[in-house]
Amino acid sequence: MGGGGQHCQGSRLYTWTEVQQHCQRSDQWLVIDRKVYDISEWVKRHPGGHRVIGHYAGEDATDAFVAFHPELDFVRKFLKPLLIGELDPSEPCQDHQKNAAVTKDFRALREVLEREGLFRTSPLFFCLYLGHLLVLEMLALLVLWHWGTGWIPTLLCAVILTTSQAQAGWLQHDFGHLSVFRKSFWNHLLHKFVIGHLKGASASWWNHLHFQHHAKPNIFGKDPDVNTQHAFVIGILFISLFFLNMKYCWVLCFSFPLPVGPPLIIPVIFNMQNVRIMLSRRLWVDLAWWFSFYARFFYSYIPFYGVFGSLALISFIRFLESHWFVWVTQMNHIPMEIDHEKHQDWLTMQLSATCNIEQSFFNDWFSGHLNFQIEHHLFPTMPRHNYWKAAPMVRALCEKHGVRYQVKSLWQGFTDIVGSLKKSGDLWLDAYLHK
Repeated sequence: MGGGGQHCQGSRLYTWTEVQQHCQRSDQWLVIDRKVYDISEWVKRHPGGHRVIGHYAGEDATDAFVAFHPELDFVRKFLKPLLIGELDPSEPCQDHQKNAAVTKDFRALREVLEREGLFRTSPLFFCLYLGHLLVLEMLALLVLWHWGTGWIPTLLCAVILTTSQAQAGWLQHDFGHLSVFRKSFWNHLLHKFVIGHLKGASASWWNHLHFQHHAKPNIFGKDPDVNTQHAFVIGILFISLFFLNMKYCWVLCFSFPLPVGPPLIIPVIFNMQNVRIMLSRRLWVDLAWWFSFYARFFYSYIPFYGVFGSLALISFIRFLESHWFVWVTQMNHIPMEIDHEKHQDWLTMQLSATCNIEQSFFNDWFSGHLNFQIEHHLFPTMPRHNYWKAAPMVRALCEKHGVRYQVKSLWQGFTDIVGSLKKSGDLWLDAYLHK
């Protein structure tokens, strides 16, 4: 399983050079707490998908492992058969020049946050949150029942349903990150209900994409959020690479992409991905939940609008929701650094790709507390109602080590998106005209 190892108390010893050689698709090792694991076969059965764990092949995955798994003792049972040795005592704890001091202080901070109970959930918060979604769903029907299907009631109904869908998106995000219940089983079950029945999407599709984003945010080739279709490629590096490998481009999308890009994300791209993945991977449970959403929607709205009118209504809702989703999720990421893998420590990597938006009651509600994107990326299993408590301690740690902790106003976040997209559009146009 690799040359150059030694024996020590029955355990084989490895160097980082040896571990880093095993980073191919069919040959993958990783390190957790200085123990070396061969995950070459396990990746095929990994519940989070083979890509997210494969992104850490050949390197230390301790902080990612702790960040994504709330039931560590349970998960470690699956690691035991994969153990092949440990790092040689002469080897540092960190690989690829990662900052050992930053890593040590970050892990100490996590222990403090755990002791202070910031990973414990408030059941009342999530009960009220789910309740306000159900109230919005009923209110939309009451509007049509009381005022009819004229233009104004229809527009009001669409706005209410858009709000419900956007907020349901933040709630499924909570369950998907296993941040509500102590037991993963209940998080997974409620995640399927919220994203499937309340939103009409696949939980498995979301898990396999979103956890890759958290594992390697804004890293080309690993974060699916920046590995988008050709019509959505942004950034100086990616535009340069794209033109080196492609003989054509769709410049019109980049001259000024705001009217084109955001409305297409949910109604077109996400829906196509959902259906394709559920059918190709035979995710029949997810497909059943997905079907239940559309069955409920059309059962409720066909009596008011008929089949084609109901299709137009759900399309309009997705159009509005897509704008909401894109503006909120990208104000923390698009203006930040997007580059190839640099093998940074967990804190530095996450802070390079994320920033925060100022706290207010509206910002918290509007963004599903993703205005605390830094804390969310560092501690994805932390219940979101506790982010504001962790933020001062995270900021102090960043200041201690000279890591930039960026906080913007909501308006500045939106402005930076426009500026980043316009810059990419100008680069596309210049590359096209001078290719």
